[in-house]
Amino acid sequence: MFEALAGRLEQAFAGLRGRGKLTPENVRASLREVRRALLEADVNYKVARDFIKSVEARAVGTEVMRSLSPDQQLIKLVHTELVRVLGGETAQLAQSGEVPTRILFVGLQGSGKTTSVAKVARWLQKRKQIPMLAACDVHRPAAVDQLQRLGAMLDVRVHAEPDSRDAVAVARNAWEEGRRAAVDYLLIDTAGRLQIDAALMQELREVRDACQPQQILLVLDGLTGQEAVAVSETFHADLGVGGALLTKMEGDGRGGAAVSIRAATGVPILFVGTGEGTEALEPFHPEGMASRILGMGDVLALVERAQETVDLAEAEKLQKRLAKNEFTFEHFLQQLREMRKMGPLEDLLKLIPGVGSKLGNVAVGEKDMRRVEAIVLSMTREERRRPEILNGSRRKRIARGSGTTVQEVNRLLRDFEQMRRMFGRMRKGGKLPGLLQRS
Repeated sequence: MFEALAGRLEQAFAGLRGRGKLTPENVRASLREVRRALLEADVNYKVARDFIKSVEARAVGTEVMRSLSPDQQLIKLVHTELVRVLGGETAQLAQSGEVPTRILFVGLQGSGKTTSVAKVARWLQKRKQIPMLAACDVHRPAAVDQLQRLGAMLDVRVHAEPDSRDAVAVARNAWEEGRRAAVDYLLIDTAGRLQIDAALMQELREVRDACQPQQILLVLDGLTGQEAVAVSETFHADLGVGGALLTKMEGDGRGGAAVSIRAATGVPILFVGTGEGTEALEPFHPEGMASRILGMGDVLALVERAQETVDLAEAEKLQKRLAKNEFTFEHFLQQLREMRKMGPLEDLLKLIPGVGSKLGNVAVGEKDMRRVEAIVLSMTREERRRPEILNGSRRKRIARGSGTTVQEVNRLLRDFEQMRRMFGRMRKGGKLPGLLQRS
């Protein structure tokens, strides 16, 4: 996400490289480009205007650090202001002492609301919480069926009354069932419309009053830009929204909604949806997101993905092997599979500081990882454990077995040997990879 905006901002900062210092003139010239980049990303024009004013006031003031180059100084100031605009602190999903904590999901039809309910349920499951779903969208055809299918997929209880057209009664009954079942969270799906109307808002107010939620989450299509701001303003004024969840953020959409919503409405963003599956949900961290927009990576998001997917016991075993310089292709294959659980490699690389901005249009896809895996799997167990025995004939056999070329096999062997040497240097210096250690 945000690749287009990050690229335009990079161009804006490039004009300052080689300059001796920041001056009011070159600051204004660069910030004009920043403002243009924000508007092209469909950031709300008032938010963009106030953003530029704030950065300009600080850039020509006393906050500039003399140890940084002019472009680095401006990037630092823009990053600080982006963090503020995006909300500053990470907003949290409500948690109450009452059983169950009730979260009401609202939004327009087509925003991905029902799928988002399931994604949050899966997110809660990974944190050892017991969620339950309530199918209170009694108007959209197949909405109840969709939520029941998602619940079955996640092995989550779903309260549904397929023959009822009374959303308020369904919500009240779901609350009672959730209390009897002693679940931790009740996630309540509601009806949407193609556009906001009085009947929709009246029903949502009645459902809200019936289930008395601890938090109302507004689900917004992240590709709608400034329209998402207008929608959030209306829902917040009528219902008192406690947070937003942005969907469809996996592509390189303009992304202006993420930058605009908190500043324009005061509603914090809690989550972003990054794909179709129930696993494709990330907590929204303002500082990390600001870094990602500026092509600086997002270490916190990377660590969270690792903590959710990496087997800590196996990671500790690997750390001990690295300490003894016992890293083999079998361990490499295991780590490759662990990485694939974390998501597409290209997406992971963009979370690493200093890497994402240098990728450009380079594609590092699933196909490349499968090719590497095929090469390793074409080795015998002895070859994986002792790669030094891989002579020319063995390499030809591995290339034929994996559907690759001898050159590709040789390249992997060279890269693997470089990796082993790097781990050896880290071992001698007492610095093993941080992701392999408990946080």
